[in-house]
Amino acid sequence: MKLFRTLTTLLFAAVVSVSALAQDHGTKDEAKALANAALAHIKKTGHEQAFKDFTTDKANWTKKDLYVFAMDSKGVTLAHGANDKLVGKNMMELKDQNGKPFMRELTDTAATKGEGWVDYDWTHPVSKKVEGKSTFVKRIPGFDGSVSVGTYR
Repeated sequence: MKLFRTLTTLLFAAVVSVSALAQDHGTKDEAKALANAALAHIKKTGHEQAFKDFTTDKANWTKKDLYVFAMDSKGVTLAHGANDKLVGKNMMELKDQNGKPFMRELTDTAATKGEGWVDYDWTHPVSKKVEGKSTFVKRIPGFDGSVSVGTYR
């Protein structure tokens, strides 16, 4: 009986943990909406102020596990809602764990199509496990760069 209670308690804890993680997990629709909101914010405040906001204003620009990042067409990070130390760094040659040059694909997608989804594998900041990620990228009108928001699949 004691073993049954212990197993039941562990199972309940696992279900609660998975449920909590799912609630903190953004969807593709939420990622796209946040990217579109970022573009509206750039139009309203100008790109310099918007980039600062995306990097520092977590209350408005980080939702669940979603955050905004911006790059110029050469791959230089202009804003990053999860890691401000990346701002100013050229990330063009960054590859995922499988060798996919996803940053180059993000900039190419923005430049050639205007917007789109790029899939790659990346380490989830909470689970620390490599997971599939889809990032929505959109070119910034009148500016040589793009905004992106990614979600784990």
